[in-house]
Amino acid sequence: MEHLSSWLTEQFLTPSITQTIIALSLVCVIGLWLGKYKIGNITLGITFVFFVGILASHFGLRTDPMMLSFAQSFGLVIFVYALGLEVGPSFFPSLKHGGVMYNLLSIGMVFVTLLLCWGLYLLFDISMPNLLGVMSGAVTNTPVLAALQDTMTQMGLGDPQILADMALACAVSYPLGVVGVILALAVLGVMARKSKGLKKSVQSDASKATYIAEYEVTNPALSGVEVKQAVHIADRHFVISRIWHENEAVIPRYNSVIREGDRLLVISSNEDVELLSALFGRQVKEHDWNKPGINWDSLGDNLVSRRIIITKPKFNGVKLGALSLRNDYAVNITRIDRAGVQLLPNPSLYLQLGDRITVVGDGAAVEQVSDLLGDKIELLDKPKLTSFFGGILLGCLLGMVPFYIPSMSMPVKLGLAGGPIIVGILMGAFGPRLHLTTYITNSATQLVKQLGIVIYMAGLGLASGAKFFETIMHGDGLLWVAIGFIITMVPTIIVGILSMKIFKIDLGSVAGTICGSMANPMALDYADSLVKGDEPSVVYATVYPLGMFIRIITAQILLLFFI
Repeated sequence: MEHLSSWLTEQFLTPSITQTIIALSLVCVIGLWLGKYKIGNITLGITFVFFVGILASHFGLRTDPMMLSFAQSFGLVIFVYALGLEVGPSFFPSLKHGGVMYNLLSIGMVFVTLLLCWGLYLLFDISMPNLLGVMSGAVTNTPVLAALQDTMTQMGLGDPQILADMALACAVSYPLGVVGVILALAVLGVMARKSKGLKKSVQSDASKATYIAEYEVTNPALSGVEVKQAVHIADRHFVISRIWHENEAVIPRYNSVIREGDRLLVISSNEDVELLSALFGRQVKEHDWNKPGINWDSLGDNLVSRRIIITKPKFNGVKLGALSLRNDYAVNITRIDRAGVQLLPNPSLYLQLGDRITVVGDGAAVEQVSDLLGDKIELLDKPKLTSFFGGILLGCLLGMVPFYIPSMSMPVKLGLAGGPIIVGILMGAFGPRLHLTTYITNSATQLVKQLGIVIYMAGLGLASGAKFFETIMHGDGLLWVAIGFIITMVPTIIVGILSMKIFKIDLGSVAGTICGSMANPMALDYADSLVKGDEPSVVYATVYPLGMFIRIITAQILLLFFI
């Protein structure tokens, strides 16, 4: 029995590399288990891992400091890099669908927060590092805390107690950071019900990035015009998927001739429907071509519609027009789904592994295109780790590059939180153009993200929890809680009211902007329950990456100004 007790003590309580791994795993297991439970509609989710780590440290669990520091840093890096890879393919296309406005509001919210922090610094006896630690918790953004601690270390001010106090300040303000945003959204919800004239978001649903409509050609000027000429006349990008001529459906080619009385099935941007109606003659509204579950194969005896996944590496980074599918196989590409964003087919569009393209044509021809492009999802199950770790390498190097700002004594660095997310976004968006295979299945991406953030939170809790309760009961803990609640509520309410009253943006999009700017997925769950549709989730994904980047950079700048 004595040997068993000694063995258990060595494995669980004696600091070592193995003991640190065991401690991290135990904290993660308990925290994730607690994260499954809700109080009303509110749950802290994986954030429970952070607080379990704090409790374990408070009750005396100690670990190897070097191993714990490595685990925190590596967890943070793989989380932010995987996040960048995930949103990269859809990030820049989303900016074309109302994303600019939402990102501007998100950035405005960041600067309101910074101005508020500056004012609170002048009003209260609190150091800037601790105040920014409070801010990190109030905006529920632990990567900002990591960047700030990294900056302190780079400046030679990384005293363990100072860094621990910053983490404690983040920890005590974090719970009300979650609850405060939910309370603010509830207030904005009441205001929205009393307001009139709020306009729907420009891109309320990723599945409606494109719009399918049927038109009857009644414009005599188009009779006898080839398809490519009609596209030139409209000066808009659209795809004619089918032409019904004398009740026979055909797949048009660029030189197909349009006749008066023909019916056309056209895929375009929603905003171009009115213009196309004027061009062709009139829109036919007998069928709702945008409803889910429509049987496309029933539209013609010899036509089928099939979604094909690009799985052959040789097509990664190739322009759609270079495939010449319409001329060589007599098929039409009507839609392209990339990471949940619907893209209009464009000859100059660079294809990526994992793109899902909708092909319409003769059954045999569609099968040939399927064989050409691959369409074997199992080929994508094995991730390309060379480009993954290459991206992490570039991200870490970028994070260490100093950026000199006039009148500041120290340079700003993106750090391990900023560099990898930027490289991840760029790799996800432009890697295929360089013929880099950056595609990772959604399940693998979610696994890497969750693994990284959970390890980071567990390590952060274990590193900073020794004096957590002492700080709350006898130190500045209650002051930090109050300041954190102010930092959470004030910018949220100000930006929310301005968005609805001045810009007339709907509640769902405002909620998504706030949750994305605050990096608060827990509040996003509540926002989804406020509105019908997925506006909050779509806008959240649009503003999150840039909001994260701006917060990391501006927080470091504010820190450097005051120390």
